[in-house]
Amino acid sequence: MIENEVDLVRRCLNQDESGMRGFIDQFQGMIFGLCFRMLGHREDAEDVTQEVFLRVFRNLHRWDQKRPLKPWLMTITSNRCRTALEKRNRRPSQTEFISDITSEEVRGNPVELAEELQLAIDKLREEYRLCFTLFYQQEFSCVEIAEILDCPEGTVKTWLHRARNELANHLRRRGINPKVEHELHRI
Repeated sequence: MIENEVDLVRRCLNQDESGMRGFIDQFQGMIFGLCFRMLGHREDAEDVTQEVFLRVFRNLHRWDQKRPLKPWLMTITSNRCRTALEKRNRRPSQTEFISDITSEEVRGNPVELAEELQLAIDKLREEYRLCFTLFYQQEFSCVEIAEILDCPEGTVKTWLHRARNELANHLRRRGINPKVEHELHRI
C-alpha cells in the first residue's frame, strides 16, 4: 500500500526511520530512472540518486504541502543531474565507443532498436533529453514539466517536438527503417 505523501513526509520530518525507508522505497525508482536517463551511466545515476535523497531529507520541511510532491522531487533530481553533467563536462572528455549497427541488424530486433534509441537520446541537448524523459518515461504532463524546469509550457512542447525530430533523424541516418519512427510517439 502506498502511504499518503503528506503522512509519509510528516514521518520523515519526525526522523521516523521506517518512514524514511518507506519514502525511499516509494520514490527511488522514479528518481533513479530520471538520473539514469539524464546521466547515461549507472554508477553516476546511483551516486546522484543518493545525493537527491540527502538533499530531499535536508529540505523536506520546505516542501509546500499544497503542491504535489513528485514535481518537487523531480526538480531537485533534474538540478542534481545538471550539476553532475556540468562537473562531467569539466573533466577531460573520454572517447566513447558507439557500435556500428546496420539496418539489417536492427530490423526486427527490439533490443538493438532500444539500444540505438538510447544512444540517440543520450546525444540530445540536455533540455530536450530532460523533457523527453520526464514526458515519456516519467509520464509528467507538459504543465508539470514546465513547473519542474521553471519555463513556459510552450517551451516544453517545443523541446519535445525537437527531441522527437532529432531522434527520428538519428535513426534515419543510422539506416533504421523510417517505419520505426512512429514508435517514438509510443515510448
